Amino acid sequence: MLSGPPAYLLSHPSFKFVKECINSGDLERARYLFDKVPQPDLRAWTLIISAHTQRGFPKEAIKLYNTLKSRNISPDRLLLLSVAKACATAADIIKAKEVHDDAIRFRFHSDTLLGNGLIDMYSKCKYIDGSRRVFEGMRFKDVVSWTALCSSYVNCGLQEQALETFREMGSNGVRPNSVTVSSILPACSDLKFLNSGRQIHGYVIRSGMESNVFVSSALVNMYASCSSITQAELVFDNMSYRDVVSWNVILTACFLNKEFEKGLALFYRMRNECVKLNIASWNAVIGGCTQNGRNELALQILGHMQDSGFKPNQITVASVIPACTNLESIKGGKEIHGYIYRNWLLEDLTATTALIFMYSKCGDMELSLRVFKLMPRKDTITWNTMIIAHSMHGNGEKALSLFHELLDSGVKPNSVTFTGVLSGCSHSCLVDEGLSIFKSMSRDYSVEPEAEHFSCMVDVLSRAGRLKEAYEFIQRMSIEPTAGAWGALLSACRVYKNVELGKIAAKRLFEIEPDNPGNYVLLFNIFVTAKLWDEASETRKLMRDRRIAKTPGCSWVQVRNRVYTFVVGDRSNRRYDEIYAFLDELSEKMRLAGYIPNTDFVLQDVNEEEKQGILCNHSEKLAVAFGILNLNGESSIRVFKNLRICGDCHNAIKFMAKIVGLQIIVRDSLRFHHFKDGYCSCRDFW
Repeated sequence: MLSGPPAYLLSHPSFKFVKECINSGDLERARYLFDKVPQPDLRAWTLIISAHTQRGFPKEAIKLYNTLKSRNISPDRLLLLSVAKACATAADIIKAKEVHDDAIRFRFHSDTLLGNGLIDMYSKCKYIDGSRRVFEGMRFKDVVSWTALCSSYVNCGLQEQALETFREMGSNGVRPNSVTVSSILPACSDLKFLNSGRQIHGYVIRSGMESNVFVSSALVNMYASCSSITQAELVFDNMSYRDVVSWNVILTACFLNKEFEKGLALFYRMRNECVKLNIASWNAVIGGCTQNGRNELALQILGHMQDSGFKPNQITVASVIPACTNLESIKGGKEIHGYIYRNWLLEDLTATTALIFMYSKCGDMELSLRVFKLMPRKDTITWNTMIIAHSMHGNGEKALSLFHELLDSGVKPNSVTFTGVLSGCSHSCLVDEGLSIFKSMSRDYSVEPEAEHFSCMVDVLSRAGRLKEAYEFIQRMSIEPTAGAWGALLSACRVYKNVELGKIAAKRLFEIEPDNPGNYVLLFNIFVTAKLWDEASETRKLMRDRRIAKTPGCSWVQVRNRVYTFVVGDRSNRRYDEIYAFLDELSEKMRLAGYIPNTDFVLQDVNEEEKQGILCNHSEKLAVAFGILNLNGESSIRVFKNLRICGDCHNAIKFMAKIVGLQIIVRDSLRFHHFKDGYCSCRDFW
């Protein structure tokens, strides 16, 4: 509780004592003194409003202005300027318009100083019409006025208009200063207008602005955004002074331009040269590692960052979760989830959406759904992620249900939404639902179908065995059919043993993507299943002639933070004797439970006994066996495969899950399979 001020203080002008408290950093006492003054003068009002904005309380500053107005006190231009800054900081467009109206009412609207502040206010509120209106109403426009208008266009995403205004500024005889240049260069960066950026660089050199750190940093960013990394480095190396922002700009530029090793070397150079790193420096390198596939290094650097005393923020978390996703490390993802929870970051949409995707990609839909339900706010990307997650896990009914929930919530679906829900329909044989949603896209939601949506619809029809309809759909497509559409048809021809349509689809795929080995393998499999050995041999010969190698299948499982990878017939694991002995033991139990090996999935022309031996050596079976042998109290194991799961392995793992009493989750190249109690979540439809 603050004690009251001495009586003699209140007899002095209010401005002096309020100012003394503000200068000493005691805003609370300044406000207390201010509130005790019966009739503060305009200088005191201006001072207390500005102080609240500067200390991070712009909404309170706006409330003070409302109090002033309620007392019928007429503001001057400086007071209006202080309120304009508060509106800018709070990005309060409603109050911003009121302040502008007050400026007009009290005849200050043509004042240059206040006008510049109002333009900046509207700029921060991203309201270009307001900025333009103020600018046009000013009698005299100086370099600050033009710069503020250019910045307003940039902030509002109107980059071309910003450059037009910049050129118009020169035509009006107003010489741009360093602030103008550093404000307009981001427009060149966003538009990737390298020539315009070079012209501005020429002006910088002629005007002697190279030593300005903001201008040079903006130039580095411009060149990097235009993929001119060599020029960006040249500007950076010639800077007489580099602050941490400059270093971060070139660091980010390297990673964005896929110059990973160069960016990493630059980061270590920053540390060696004792550059005072900030959180943005660490975020840049962590994000760079993740974007360039160096996921384990991203997690290591996160540890170094924390050891250096930096606390991860929302950007750090959003950058590092994809590393756990890519590594399929649910343990690491849970640790980050705990950090998000402990540090009240659950309202950060980017981080929580990344968590949803991470859990679903690692096979844990229960945790994915739990995060989704706890989110206080969901945008289109969040809904899309959840819909796609259920589609990946073969739960088309739930994906469809979420789609309707999205519509009921008032969120507008976009192109990705429809890709997700149509994919869900294809994996769950929801043909009528898929056709209905596809037709509604342009009719009800103004989303024109793209190649991905057409491919999804071919998949919906093909997976349901309606191959003739799928082929007719491809022929009626309003756009040129892509590899995705023909590939969906070819895959279904393999499942439904349709040789003729398979040959048609394969022929088109060989023209569209002649180097994709998967298409040749699928056609080969179709011929082998049909016992068309000559055609199969021709397909193999075509692959050899074109020097196309089949992608080797492999499966992997994570045990105690280490990933173990297996290929067919793998004996590289030091426990291979134990693995094969366990599989032999399981095989006997599976046979007694009714399992019959499906030798149709052996493509070699060998006898039946050899075929059964080959099936036993498939990589997914080896990975599952190794996972079971290394259980550490878990009730489930997760296995990942780079290709589609073999049909016999799919059947075998159902028996394995029932016999050992575990949930076995297998993710192949297309989707997740949850095996439990002798059943798979896909209901044998994949």
